[in-house]
Amino acid sequence: MLMPKRVKRRKVFRGRMKGKAQRGNFLAYGDYGLQAMEPHWVTSQQIEAARIALTRYTKRGGQVWIKIFPDKPVTAKPAETRMGSGKGAPEYWVAVVKPGRVLFEIKGVPEETAREALRLASHKLPLKTKFIQKADVAKTEAGGEEA
Repeated sequence: MLMPKRVKRRKVFRGRMKGKAQRGNFLAYGDYGLQAMEPHWVTSQQIEAARIALTRYTKRGGQVWIKIFPDKPVTAKPAETRMGSGKGAPEYWVAVVKPGRVLFEIKGVPEETAREALRLASHKLPLKTKFIQKADVAKTEAGGEEA
């Protein structure tokens, strides 16, 4: 599972997932990608499950980039514990994903293969996603300049 080697703070606040993704909202490496449509916490187990689904379908062909990293610890208190006595121990790690964030990128496979692989990967994730490709991004940028 993905997790940081070391962190500045062992326990962090929950925070808010307000607004759209300011960073990582375009295809940087691959030709095809999976983009988040809603805010959510994605756990390291979910990222790993999606990665396995992606690489298995492509039969380890092409190249895959994981564009999110779980760097936020989520704490939990034991079951049947009375109120008080502080915050619980860190249980698992999550990546905070906002709408527009590119989760996975893939290159070196045909479009149909990439589309199906990313569809299978999206079933492992707890949020709505959409398939994007570099050609779409180039078209929208060109269209924006003309208007």
